[in-house]
Amino acid sequence: MLSDTRTNLTHALSQAEWLEDWAIEFIKAKKIEGLSPNTIRIYEQQLKHFLAFCEAQLLQQVSQVTASDIRNFLLWLQGQGHNPGGQHVAYRILKTFFRWYDLEAEPENWRNPMSKVKAPKLDEEPLEPVEIGSIRSMLETCDKTFLGKRNRAILLFLLDTGLRARELLSIDFQDINLVTGNVLLRRGKGGKPRTVFIGKETKKALRAYLRERNDNRNALWVTDDQGKRLAYGGLRALLERHARMAGIAAPSAHDFRRAFAITMLRQGTDLVTLARLLGHTSLKVLQRYLKQLPEDLQEAHRRAGPVDNAGLKNL
Repeated sequence: MLSDTRTNLTHALSQAEWLEDWAIEFIKAKKIEGLSPNTIRIYEQQLKHFLAFCEAQLLQQVSQVTASDIRNFLLWLQGQGHNPGGQHVAYRILKTFFRWYDLEAEPENWRNPMSKVKAPKLDEEPLEPVEIGSIRSMLETCDKTFLGKRNRAILLFLLDTGLRARELLSIDFQDINLVTGNVLLRRGKGGKPRTVFIGKETKKALRAYLRERNDNRNALWVTDDQGKRLAYGGLRALLERHARMAGIAAPSAHDFRRAFAITMLRQGTDLVTLARLLGHTSLKVLQRYLKQLPEDLQEAHRRAGPVDNAGLKNL
């Protein structure tokens, strides 16, 4: 009977082709596939924007949407203040949605409008990391209280691992080996597990924080001695507070991730290894993290320039 109900539902949707109905079914499908709540939230936000645009254009059915409508939507996002990165996210989600619709509904005489729309061009400017000197200034504002020790450990942990904010906040006690410094990310971006690492100083700061814990909760990062897991808003607030105390512009958690990437590169880490540590599957994405200064390029040439390093000196 459930199969019959599903068949009838799919048939009814195919007949009507209502955009909103298919958007709801799409989100259901992605939840069942096990996408993270954050990814689902982004999908819902972008489809909400798209549906609002389509409603204003009197577009109610999937078959009514053309490549021109997609381009106009991307231009509309631009007019609403969305940067190229935001427009690119919307493009990718619509591409996923219409491809899913094609496979799910198997519509006759329908052509995917996304097939004619090129992705918005992304800004290739490298992203700014937080300066190591700024992190040092923030660390100096951490006192010897419970929160001071916790925040010091968090600042060092962010820099030492290059984790995304939500990855950091998801860590539990059992995910860390304080002897080896291994940290297991059970569910990184895209649902993929990976292992990252912390060094001696970060382990020392982490032990100092953990000695202050009086609860038996699983969360590594908590708000107080009651063991409530630290949320994203709390992480952002502590970064802003310590930046204000240090007299610097407040960095985001992602700025620490960029600092991790450029520091590892300067210390000789190859790009493939760095991409694996960051949880990237594409080196193209990684390139935007690597803000190489002229001094970096000069030092690279000093180490590997062919004339000075291939036995041609003094000939």
